[in-house]
Amino acid sequence: MQRVMIVGCPGAGKTTVAKRLAVVTGLPLVHLDFHYWQSGWVRTESDVWAEKVETFAAQPRWIIDGNYGGTLEPRIARADTVIHLDFPTHICLYRVFRRMLAGLGKRREAEFVEGCEERFDWKFLWFVLNYKRTNRPRDLEKLESFGGQMLRFEHPRELEQFWGMVG
Repeated sequence: MQRVMIVGCPGAGKTTVAKRLAVVTGLPLVHLDFHYWQSGWVRTESDVWAEKVETFAAQPRWIIDGNYGGTLEPRIARADTVIHLDFPTHICLYRVFRRMLAGLGKRREAEFVEGCEERFDWKFLWFVLNYKRTNRPRDLEKLESFGGQMLRFEHPRELEQFWGMVG
């Protein structure tokens, strides 16, 4: 386990898993959100973004947390392990809603740059609500080409069992 992708619906816990796995493995951690969003919630231009992700994926060791479906291919090509948090929508939606309310006006420092404070975002909640129908099929199709170790967790209980095995 030298290059680990962590993917799944927002609210599934990708960042939490990435941080915990980085502690256990000592692998360097890349939060894609931190590199994608510029101050004021401005998106990085797609060509610049693709180049950044290629650079991250080219490194010899990493944990990369985040979906960004348009840049899955270079990560899939280099990853040796994929952790797919495929939790039910209601769990993800609840977690995102709770995170929005609890963090309103605050920045998740390791995950976002200055100027990207937590906000109540109906559009994002709608994205989470529709993720399984709209984005998940595309992500699964891209993941079909992956030849390494696939760890798919469909409920937080399964993930807790995994942690019990790895420490």
